[in-house]
Amino acid sequence: MKFPLQTTRKIAVFRALQLGDILCAIPAVRALRAAYPDAEITLLGLPWAESLCTRFPAYFDRFIHFPGFSGLPEQAFDPIAYQHFAAQMRDEQFDLILQMQGNGNIVNDMLENLSESPVAGFHSEGNYRCPDAFLQYPSGISEILRHLQLMEHLGIPSQGTALEFPVLGEEIQRLRSQLRFLPESPYICIHPGSRGAWRQWPPSHFARLADQCAGLGYRIVVTGTAAEAAITAEVIGLMDYPAIDLTGKTGLGEIAQLIAEADLLISNCTGVSHIAAATETPSIVISMDGEPERWGPLNKELHITIDWTSDPDYATVLLHLESLLGSRSKQSQ
Repeated sequence: MKFPLQTTRKIAVFRALQLGDILCAIPAVRALRAAYPDAEITLLGLPWAESLCTRFPAYFDRFIHFPGFSGLPEQAFDPIAYQHFAAQMRDEQFDLILQMQGNGNIVNDMLENLSESPVAGFHSEGNYRCPDAFLQYPSGISEILRHLQLMEHLGIPSQGTALEFPVLGEEIQRLRSQLRFLPESPYICIHPGSRGAWRQWPPSHFARLADQCAGLGYRIVVTGTAAEAAITAEVIGLMDYPAIDLTGKTGLGEIAQLIAEADLLISNCTGVSHIAAATETPSIVISMDGEPERWGPLNKELHITIDWTSDPDYATVLLHLESLLGSRSKQSQ
């Protein structure tokens, strides 16, 4: 182990990104916790991620809000808030800061200038750092495997590639009170939204696929955030069959339990697709960003990721749907 167990007592994980990004890094964090069972692990992230300390208490002990930085697109840069963040980072005196944000072109210098704490993580080609602490950012592989490679580079053995998404008891109860038919009636989740319109499969395609499922006897449950209400309404409006609209009515835990009990999830390549991977719910994932090898679930039999940028064929999606539902039906018999 390149960072000794005896002296590495405070670790910060810098990953100020969205849900799917965090979930794909959980296997690496699991390996980190197994290697440093008594260390205090702090997540440096976006405001929404503070809830992960409650959802993953075995992995994250604390949370510190990262207020953004010039050149990073995830949130507006607040210089005053950043000065407070920098002062806190100096006071924390972490034994190790893990840069798990990306290739490090912007954030490596930023983290190294924040404090005297040692930094390890990824670097881009030509932007070299100490080889004991840094790994050149791998390309063309799964986001899950990329971060496990970093852990192994640091002498931290993998604890498996499985994703996780724990659901709290009160979240299950809220979902049960909302949907009385659970879990007796088979249903399929349709999640047509995602961050950025360019990552969204056309609503008409979601509607056609939902009608195909409804015609086979499945209830259709449409999910999305309140900000995605326009696209979910469009999908439902284009459907011939009725659908249950849960847009903006569920939190992350309820969504995860809903997906866990579903027969199938159909979505863009976005956070819920990684929840389906964690709950081992069969899924059809439409990749609109041309990076299916990076973001697609690792289990290719249970989850079908379709690169719409290279194979924009609705018939192909329909064939995969029939195959997954056929396999599901055989398992239930």
